This record gives sequence, structure tokens and C-alpha cells, in this order.
Amino acid sequence: MASSAAYAYGEADDMAPSPPSQGPSGGASGNTLTAGAGSTGIKVTHISGGGSGDSGQTFAPVDPNWRPPACWYEPVATPEQLKDAVERLKKGGDLVPVTPTLSWGEELMVDHYEKGEAQRDGAGYKNFNLGEDGYFWRGVINESRENDIDSFDCERNLFWQKARTLPDEHAPTPDVLAAYAYDKIKVPDTEVELKPATKSTVNLPTWVWLDKGTFTEVKVRAELQSAGVWAETTAKPVALHLDPGTEDAETYPASGDCEIDADGSIGTPYSKGDADRTPPCGIRYLRASNDSPYRLKASITWEISWEGSGGAQGDLPDGTFETTQDMAVQEIQSINR
Repeated sequence: MASSAAYAYGEADDMAPSPPSQGPSGGASGNTLTAGAGSTGIKVTHISGGGSGDSGQTFAPVDPNWRPPACWYEPVATPEQLKDAVERLKKGGDLVPVTPTLSWGEELMVDHYEKGEAQRDGAGYKNFNLGEDGYFWRGVINESRENDIDSFDCERNLFWQKARTLPDEHAPTPDVLAAYAYDKIKVPDTEVELKPATKSTVNLPTWVWLDKGTFTEVKVRAELQSAGVWAETTAKPVALHLDPGTEDAETYPASGDCEIDADGSIGTPYSKGDADRTPPCGIRYLRASNDSPYRLKASITWEISWEGSGGAQGDLPDGTFETTQDMAVQEIQSINR
């Protein structure tokens, strides 16, 4: 995803973000510092709808080729923090907050960041750039893609970035944060109301509906406060698709797509006397299921959009969440007198 070196932090030029309290983990190979997974400073907030933690369900992108970003760079230390970390390293400590788990080697840290000696990817930093306005940045791997080859794209040595700017490549721009938030969205289970509930009759319609307010927008905010960048990703339910589980059935409407109203309702609740009417959302089975019930699938399509810092906005691939339930279909029994 494209980014600009002149991209401003947030919307306030006087912003002074502080680095994350826990920097990324990583390792070293010779004089190369490697990115670490699962230690991002991005804060995720579930603003509305859906669920958080263990509640709610994740959905699958409609586009099977879509992937969230594999890695990006984040600020992890001021000059003063890096100097303090290296001083601790000299005494046998670690490099917190630059990395919480691994020492990258005293020789590299002293030669490159204190003495100013050049390394593979550029000139060094004399005395940790003390007195300069900016932050040292390093790579972070998206935990959902830590085994992908693209996650190796963010393996620059710890590098300097002036305050209120982002790197030329693999920057945590709003679109990156929006895609990160996409992976964190939790939606409610697709549990539709049926009449008849679990046993239908050949040639009689089964009504399908959801009461109002069942499905509402889900909004998740991802913010990298240390870079002054944020994005809010919104999932809006737009359609319920019914798959009867057999070709011997008709759906209403014929496409099987029942629209979701603005109030979050779907279809019309069944009322006494509606058995012979055509439901606005439903199924009519044409053959009995006999000993093996049909597997009725109900899937919700979620339309995804986002907005972020600096007035940025855009769309992401739709998502779907699907549930399946058994439907026993019987023949109408008649009695001859």
C-alpha cells in the first residue's frame, strides 16, 4: 500500500506521540535487526456492534485473494530512550523499550547508534541522534501473517524518522490500520427465525426472518498513537443469503438474497394464517428429506468501509459469515376413510 514520507502525524502538527510501552520483539542475524510478530503498538477498540474478546464471530472476505498487510514499521524509541536502553545493555540488561525479549548485540548498538558507524542499510547515528526531533522505528509483523514470505519485507535496521512524518515504504498509514482493524471485526451469529422451526412440509413455505435490531453496523478503531495515525473500519450488514441444502427447493426471493432493512430486520415474521402465503424471505422444499435432513445455510454479507486520520477513506472487500442448521422435510400425510 502506498505511503508518503511527508505524511503528517494525525491532524495536529504539535502532536508529540510517545513510543509504545512494549516494543516489538525480534532477533538479529549478523548486523541485521529482524521484525517481530505480535508486539504491535496498535490499539484496537470495538466501538459499536458485534463483540470483542471471545464474543462474536469473525467473517471471511468475499475475495479469497485478499490479505491484510504482512508487516509495517512503527516508532519504538526516542533518542533518550534508545541511549538508556543501550546503557542497560552494556551492563548486561536488555533493550526495553526497543525490544522486550532479545538483545540485538552490544557491538551493533554501540557502533551504529552511538559511534555513528555505517551499516548495511545506511549511515550511522552519532550519539543516538540526541537533540534531534524524531523517533527510531523498526518492523512489526502482522501476527496473522507471520509465516508469509512477505513478512520479511520490513527488515530494515532500526532507523531514524523525523517527527510528524512516516517512512517511504511499509508505513502504518490509515489504509494499513483499516486493514488491520478488518481482521479484528467480530459479528453476531447468523441465527435466523424459522417457521416451521426445524421441521418443514413438502410444498409449504418455510418463513425466514430476523427481528429488528438483530444486525447493526459493527465499527472497530485501530490507532497507532505513537505515530498519530488511526482508522475506523465499519462492517454494515446488507443481505442474507439462503441456501436450502438441496436442488429440490425454491427460495424467496428466487436469488435467495433477502435484503436487510435499515433497522436491522430481515423478512417478515410469520403470523397465524400465513401458511399458504408466499413469504418475502423463505424457502419451499419440493421433496421430503427422508432419513437425512437437509443442511440449510444462512449467510450474512457485510459491506466494509473505512475512514481515518487526515480525511482518508476507502472500502475493503465484503465479508460473509455463515451458519448451518438441519431441516427435516416431511410429506403431508393423508388418511383414507
